[in-house]
Amino acid sequence: MLKITPFLWFDDQAEDAANFYVSVFRNSRIVRIDRYPAEGAAVSGRPVDSVMTVSFELDGQAFVALNGGPVFKINEAISFMVDCATQDEIDTLWERLTAGGEGVQCGWLKDRFGVSWQIVPSALDALLQDYDPIKSGRVWQAMLQMKKLDLAALQRAHQGES
Repeated sequence: MLKITPFLWFDDQAEDAANFYVSVFRNSRIVRIDRYPAEGAAVSGRPVDSVMTVSFELDGQAFVALNGGPVFKINEAISFMVDCATQDEIDTLWERLTAGGEGVQCGWLKDRFGVSWQIVPSALDALLQDYDPIKSGRVWQAMLQMKKLDLAALQRAHQGES
């Protein structure tokens, strides 16, 4: 079975970021912290024994965070989509992930580490893909006016209710 692990490059916040994400998502944990050995520190310019990588899991999905220095920056070209069953789940994740970050549009946000997330209701795809273009068009229009997605408002738009 193919296993893909997202690998996030940070300047020097890998451990802080991993601890933050583990605190946000249920069933999550830090798996391992690796430190720069003398050889790696010499090449990277990092202090010996400083945090190099943090392996962590978010609800069973493996991630690795690296303290790689300021060479590369995280940007919106990559995001993590979180499928939420309820509005309460959307609200909770939105509140936690935007703390120190910002809501953007259509369920997208950027957290305090610059990582982009999409917090979306599970029902969104069905609402947007309705065979009736008038219904799906109303959902699109409603969604474009939102930062955090409001499932009830999207469902009302689908039904043509105000």
